[in-house]
Amino acid sequence: YHSQEQHKEEHQLKHWQCSVCCMSTAAKRRKRLPSAFPVLNLPLQPIHRHVYEANLRNSEICHKKYVEFSDKVKKAGGANAIARHTQRNKKLLVRDRLRLLLDDEDFLELSPFAGLGLPYGDIPSAGSLTGIGRINGLWCVFIANDATVKGGTAYPITVKKQLRAQDVALQNRLPCVYLVDSGGSEIFPDKNQGGRTFYNEAIMSAERIPQISVVCGSCTAGGAYIPTMAEETVMVHRIGTIFLGGPPLVKAATGEEVSPEDLGGARLHAEVSGCVDHFALEEKEAYECTRNIISTLNFLLPEEEEGVGRKADEEPLFSSQELQGLAPLSYNYTIDIKLVVSRLTDGSRFQEFKARFGTSLVTGFARIHGHLVGVVANNGELSYEAALKGSHFVQLCDQRDIPLLFLQNTVPASASTFSTQQAAVNSNRLKAQGSMMSAVACASVPKITVVIGGCHGADSYAMCGRSFDPNFLFLWPNARVSIMAPSHSGDLFSPDADDETLDNFETRLKEESSAFFSSGRLWDDGVILPQDTRKVVRDCLDIIKQQQYQLSTKKVNSTILRL
Repeated sequence: YHSQEQHKEEHQLKHWQCSVCCMSTAAKRRKRLPSAFPVLNLPLQPIHRHVYEANLRNSEICHKKYVEFSDKVKKAGGANAIARHTQRNKKLLVRDRLRLLLDDEDFLELSPFAGLGLPYGDIPSAGSLTGIGRINGLWCVFIANDATVKGGTAYPITVKKQLRAQDVALQNRLPCVYLVDSGGSEIFPDKNQGGRTFYNEAIMSAERIPQISVVCGSCTAGGAYIPTMAEETVMVHRIGTIFLGGPPLVKAATGEEVSPEDLGGARLHAEVSGCVDHFALEEKEAYECTRNIISTLNFLLPEEEEGVGRKADEEPLFSSQELQGLAPLSYNYTIDIKLVVSRLTDGSRFQEFKARFGTSLVTGFARIHGHLVGVVANNGELSYEAALKGSHFVQLCDQRDIPLLFLQNTVPASASTFSTQQAAVNSNRLKAQGSMMSAVACASVPKITVVIGGCHGADSYAMCGRSFDPNFLFLWPNARVSIMAPSHSGDLFSPDADDETLDNFETRLKEESSAFFSSGRLWDDGVILPQDTRKVVRDCLDIIKQQQYQLSTKKVNSTILRL
């Protein structure tokens, strides 16, 4: 009897294993549902010509400013600082380091204009390059100090930029690689200031989001905690040092003279203290070692992600260059948002949702480089009907686990109330917008926001503005970010306000609502050119999807400690 039961159990086990094997094989062969979304065949019409040309002229002006800011960022700390960094200190420039670390130079840089135009001066790239690039085929967040900018010392904007990069890593479960070359910083006391970097590092490690560090310069004061809290650390001989206080501080405190290498060099920390795990004789060796570390992470990428079988995606019917003429000079120069959608989606195909209801908001499904997305795009003011429609669509995408793409161009000023009837309309709209805000805030699917025109007032919240925590938020160079748009601020002043006051305010509003002013203060993840939008959104969707391929995601109770 016992042997019969045992035989039965063995038979059931084999049957189960066979079923699992068949399911696994089926999963490898799986394909997405076929779709034949309608084509948005929307070429530019003669009626659009006047507005298109005005927008194009403005886009050319914005593009020149974009190039000017890009050149300023690439100069980093200036010629003298670069010469000192490379010749005297024998160190590679931060972009040269990234060339050795990443698979290619096609990475997504985050907030490159952060730190420009601040009250205390220009801090190119906020003294730190952050972004997302591939290492051995795996998307990783990198946070790299630029020691040519004030010796890599962290300003408040530097800390803000590094924390944003860590937020991106945590939200999208991306491995973090820190290239540390910092003179340290004040450990600012507030919650989202200097010490938060170390907290995030520990929390991500506990969540099984890998933390890797390369010490390729000074790690002084607060900077010393990043490599010592990382899961694995590589340190470069002679140019890498880790200590809380350097030789000048030791001499001032004790009178003793000690070299940086003896106080906290790579040999000391690799052989004596154990603060680092890998010793590299030169920088090139350090980045090769880091790439090898990344290859030990427990990810199983599908073949198409490795470039082995990825099919060529269907391009839009219309050139992405036309987006420059569709980027509105102002709200009055807005053209039908479907023209923008048709120049972003695969084959210009778009399955519209509730096409005849709440037409001032366009919602629907499309594919961008093969990724299915739900598109939510302003086509006018966010009316009562439009907000209800948006709320319905966002919840639908959340139920189906479809990422959301918001194309934001909100009205320049809130609606005025001059009658009881208008008050009732505004009240109803307020309730519907509140419903849409709740739907957007509670949606658990990834969200990407691109501000293509105005980002004004309460409508910007319902369209997943910065405070609603999208995975990524980008601005076109023509974008405006303010409570009220320029040329619509007259209602803020009394009728007897003098012209000089109005003109001064208008000038200031134009300057401080620009995309470059916003990006300099890290209110977004960067300014992107309209013609690059499709590629940037594709990269973001690829990055977001990668977390599905991590094999070990179960939360553990603690981070890895150096005992």
